[in-house]
This record gives sequence, structure tokens and C-alpha cells, in this order.
Amino acid sequence: MADYRLGIDFGGTKIEIAVLDRAGDLQLRERVPNPGIYEDAVIAVRDLVASVDQRLGSVASHLAAPGQLTSTLGIGIPGSISPETGLIKNANATWLNNQPFGIDLDRALNRSVRVENDANCFALSEAADGAGAGNRTVFGIIIGTGMGAGIVVDGKVIGGRHSIAGEWGHTPLPWVRMEEFPLPKCFCGNEGCLERYLCGPELAKDWKGVGHHNTAGIEEAAANGDIAAIGALDRYMDRFSRACALAINFLDPDIIVLGGGVSNLDSIYERVPPLLARHVITPTCTTPIVRNKHGDSSGVRGAAWLWDVTE
Repeated sequence: MADYRLGIDFGGTKIEIAVLDRAGDLQLRERVPNPGIYEDAVIAVRDLVASVDQRLGSVASHLAAPGQLTSTLGIGIPGSISPETGLIKNANATWLNNQPFGIDLDRALNRSVRVENDANCFALSEAADGAGAGNRTVFGIIIGTGMGAGIVVDGKVIGGRHSIAGEWGHTPLPWVRMEEFPLPKCFCGNEGCLERYLCGPELAKDWKGVGHHNTAGIEEAAANGDIAAIGALDRYMDRFSRACALAINFLDPDIIVLGGGVSNLDSIYERVPPLLARHVITPTCTTPIVRNKHGDSSGVRGAAWLWDVTE
């Protein structure tokens, strides 16, 4: 086992690195801007890792001499690596798509790097030592400006044949009601995707109209009698319960862990569980829906765990 686990959250605007020790305790956390240009981003990752390794006095595990401190490196990205081509696909940072990111990082860093979808890293973090710890099957969901999800079973990420397992946001809203037509168009090319109903900007738009993207204060507004806020939350909780019921019917996870900005809505944890019974095909549904433990550290922590669960 390496002395340190390095994890990187490769976001659209920032690149964040975290260092966990053997016990899983956070030892260092640092971020730099993401230049948004492919070649420059590879260099930025290289330099960030080199700086951290130097400060730790460690080297990549396969380069270590006896007695040297060692480290491993995992990276979470907003997309996934195609098993067929080795290129990035489905990244909302579109300049990353169709690039051999994992291969180029291996070469630039002269070390083996494990690259995984950022939602999978979130799920892994919460399954390892977060809100989902101790559960065999963890379904981790991120709901923010978009939607993503990851599946962890027995401590291992389930990637799937095409590395798209957990792409819950691009399954259709189930049990659609007449008033929900016409189905909204999604950037993926389909209509009626869950992301187009449940991401944060869609909830804000349902509350305040087109052009609004921030859901801050919606629960307080509803509590104070704001009819628009009450209606938007009612519709959201109903749709979210249907979406969770869909996941429970096909996966039956031991626990559902939520992350992202929308996960801060207390209403989800109070209102959604009682609504599941209508659509889950079991007499009694007891699936816990819980808030994450590690907050915005979860993705980078999950990246750091990648070597431990895939060795």
C-alpha cells in the first residue's frame, strides 16, 4: 500500500488535488485554475502533482526505491474514457472530448494514473468512508447544474460495458403525466431526460421563470407562503420520488446518497421517502435517501481512493 493517495478533481474551471494518508485522513488540499485548453491542462496537472510529491517527499509507487515514501494518483473527470478508443467522451468540458487524456497524463507524469468519472468518484468516496459506508450497494447522485450518478458495489465502482453505468440523468422521467408534455429537449439529443426536470437550474426556472438559475431561498420562500415556490417544490419532490423509484426498481441499492447544490434542500429527505411506495414494486420501501458526508471534498477524495478499490 502506498504511503499517500493523491486524488484530483478535474473540473471545468479548477483543478483540485487532495492527499490522503494510509488511514484515509486528509493531509493536503490545493487548487489551481483550469486553463481550459487541453495541452495546457495536461501541463497544469503535471506541475501540480510534481509540486505535491516534492512537498511530501514521495514518488510514484512504481518508481520507489526501498524505504522511499510512495504515492498513487487517481483523477475524476466530467466524462468517461471510452473502452473502445481510450478517448474521453460525454464531458461537458467539450474540449476534453476525443482526447487521450489518460494516456497523455501517464506520459507527462511518468506514472500510472487512474481516470474515472467524477460522479463515480463521489459515489466511491461516500461508500468508502462517507454517508454510505457499511452498505454493500451505494447509489451516489450529484444534482447541481447538471446531474450525474455512480454505482458502487462491494467497494468497487461499476463502470459497465461502455463506461456509462449510473448515467441516471439521461434516463427518461418515468410515469409521465399529461401536464408534463411536451417533453423538454436535452443536450444529449433525446427528450424528457431526468436532468431536464431535476437539475438545479430547472428547479429555479420552475420557481422564478426563464433566466433564473439559483434555487437559494426556495424553501424559505415556500414556508412564507410563496405560491410559486410551493408549486415548484411540490412538482420537484413528486418527480424526484419517481426518479428514485425507477432507480430502486432496477438496482435496489442499500442506500442513495445525494450530493451537489440541490442536495442541500431539506425537503428532499423529509418528503421524498414517503412518496416512493406508489411506484416501487415492493410492499414496503425502506431505502434511505441521505445527504453526503464529505461535501465538496467527496469527488477528490473518491479519486484518491481509486487505486485501493481497483487493485
